[in-house]
Amino acid sequence: MAETLSIVDLILNASLVVQLVMGSLFVASMASWIMIFQRGFNLNATIRSNTEFEDEIWSGKDWGKIYLDMQARDEGIHFGMESIFAAGFKEYTRMKKQKDADPDAIMQNVQRFMRSAMSLEEERLETHLSFLATVGSTSPYVGLFGTVWGIMNAFRGLATVQQASLAIVAPGISEALVATAMGLFAAIPAVIAYNRFSAQVEIIVKRCEGFIDEFSSILHRTEYAN
Repeated sequence: MAETLSIVDLILNASLVVQLVMGSLFVASMASWIMIFQRGFNLNATIRSNTEFEDEIWSGKDWGKIYLDMQARDEGIHFGMESIFAAGFKEYTRMKKQKDADPDAIMQNVQRFMRSAMSLEEERLETHLSFLATVGSTSPYVGLFGTVWGIMNAFRGLATVQQASLAIVAPGISEALVATAMGLFAAIPAVIAYNRFSAQVEIIVKRCEGFIDEFSSILHRTEYAN
């Protein structure tokens, strides 16, 4: 009865090139899982923070007090919607201290600072997403390269034997197919995570844009009411 090789045996007995392919896919898979957990935690924390901040900002509390409380609580370091509000309100307070400041100029500056803060926030939210996209798109091809190389070596080995049989070529083909399996194992979670996180980032950004528009409208009415 023929001995059945385990997955570990197939990896250990693979050619150097196939082992390098498997090693690179394993490292890429581990790195992508680390980033998946980090991004998932970060995005969920941002969504919770934005929800809590919106509840606070539209609760009727004085915005100046909210801003001062934020500065004291977080030592001036904010993320999510708080960073956008802080950038806009800080510029609004600075412009209001100027004598005869034009309301339109005030609003233009406030919106510019808030848009700039939102761009930085969007960049923070998209951190590592490009790596997940790269792993998801390239891993199957890297695994396929290892498979092709392994099968090529298996068939090359047939030239050195007098009588070809499936038992001779099967181990080489099996170890080659392990590379394809590892490529898919690395790619599938990365693709799923990238699509999910990209959708979450888009929702957060749209929510921040809505906050900027509403916040600006209220400040605009306040300026002209005065």
